[in-house]
Amino acid sequence: MKQIVSRDNPSYKALKSLATDAREQRRQGRTLIEGTHLVAAYRDKLGMPERLIVSEHGAVQAEIQALCAALPGVETLLLRDSLFNTLSGLATPVGILAEICIPTPSSGIAGSCVLLDALQDAGNVGSILRSAAAAGIVDVFLGPGCAGAWTPRVLRAAQGAHFDLRIREQADLAVIMAAFPGLTVAASAHGEESLYDLDLTGDVAWLLGSEGNGIAPHLEVAAGRRMSIPLASGSDSLNVAAAAAICFFEKVRQSGRRHDD
Repeated sequence: MKQIVSRDNPSYKALKSLATDAREQRRQGRTLIEGTHLVAAYRDKLGMPERLIVSEHGAVQAEIQALCAALPGVETLLLRDSLFNTLSGLATPVGILAEICIPTPSSGIAGSCVLLDALQDAGNVGSILRSAAAAGIVDVFLGPGCAGAWTPRVLRAAQGAHFDLRIREQADLAVIMAAFPGLTVAASAHGEESLYDLDLTGDVAWLLGSEGNGIAPHLEVAAGRRMSIPLASGSDSLNVAAAAAICFFEKVRQSGRRHDD
């Protein structure tokens, strides 16, 4: 392992920019993933990372030693714990990061998709990515104003879902909806229809907005249908990530019912 002991080391400075700047991630087409679960998931789904970064504490952990051994030929940097902790987004760092290339998705849409309008909360974005992958949705489009898809908090919340998805950032959501051949559905607290009254057996483009501002009016109007999820009397809000999961799996339920008929 090549050891880094100074904050002035050029390699360390480059890693710090990847850990904190979504624009730099997009410019370089690279990011950092943290923890044995994400590193192993990346290896299993997409192949070898570009580089491993291990803390002094992590270097003596059996699980991390085994993972490094399973990635032969990958350059490994050994950082002092204090330097590693600055890169980590965790209160108690596990001790391993990997520098990876951000996958470049192919064009087109395979089946249903998810469109996110200005969702700034990283936890919600990551949770929606995780639910989309679990529901069998492959394509996700993030419009301007969304949290960076490959930032540490989003990666942690998605728990490896990134590697099963085709994610596009800075997408023109209006153009995507106009070209989508299936049903376009805006999930809105003021939607005229109930989710459970919609026929979701075909391909669906789900449009979701931020909890504070909702969907931009021009996008909501452009959607083919505007729906809401019925809530208990006296309740007027639902977390957007929870709403997304309900929508995705209502489609799964309806599609499964169609296949059983």
